[in-house]
Amino acid sequence: MRSLLVGIGTEVELLVATTLDKATVVRVINLAGSDQTVSIAKSTTTGYASTATVTLPDNTIEFFEKGANDVISAQTNGVKGFKVGFTG
Repeated sequence: MRSLLVGIGTEVELLVATTLDKATVVRVINLAGSDQTVSIAKSTTTGYASTATVTLPDNTIEFFEKGANDVISAQTNGVKGFKVGFTG
């Protein structure tokens, strides 16, 4: 399996919650210098509900799957995300 870059531009800081252009798969890298929290909030008819929060170790890359309208965020600068896809 390989990951494909499907967004345009550069990675974005996840300090502000974002859908990342309605991404359903997000490549997240933690370069903050310490373990950081990454959260995904599910879009609902009344706003957002927190559905998942995990600790991402420093200097780690992880792929997160989310709904197109769900937002992803991190607790500090240095945690970046980019919209990707997968092929088999």
